[in-house]
Amino acid sequence: MTEQTDPAAPPYWYSPSQTGLDIKMGVELLEVSAERLVARAPVAGNTQPFGLWHGGASCVLAETLGSIGATVHGAPDRVGVGVDINATHHRPVTSGWVTATATAIRLGRTVVSYEIVLTDDADRRICTARITCQLIERPSPA
Repeated sequence: MTEQTDPAAPPYWYSPSQTGLDIKMGVELLEVSAERLVARAPVAGNTQPFGLWHGGASCVLAETLGSIGATVHGAPDRVGVGVDINATHHRPVTSGWVTATATAIRLGRTVVSYEIVLTDDADRRICTARITCQLIERPSPA
């Protein structure tokens, strides 16, 4: 296992190229630890038909951060898989970036939960999400 030198940097095993959805959305992972994660994505290209940030994009950011954080917590033997997610959308966004900050609620032996606050460029809360991940045995590479 490669040692991590910058604790806020993405883990060595994570690369945005590992997930096509994150690439399509333009997700940028900015900070990673089991306790706190931060990522952002551009509004452009992630809108619903009326030009507003898509609520599903909020859920993608929440799921990405929750799964990565749970996997960091469960490393090296276990990975986090989402089993429950919910999101409340507070206000629309039409341009700029959406930043998501996930804060651990519970880091257990088998279950991990996060609250994810998504904000716009003016630091206004646009969405509050919560995800619960189950820690499972790391699958063998195909």
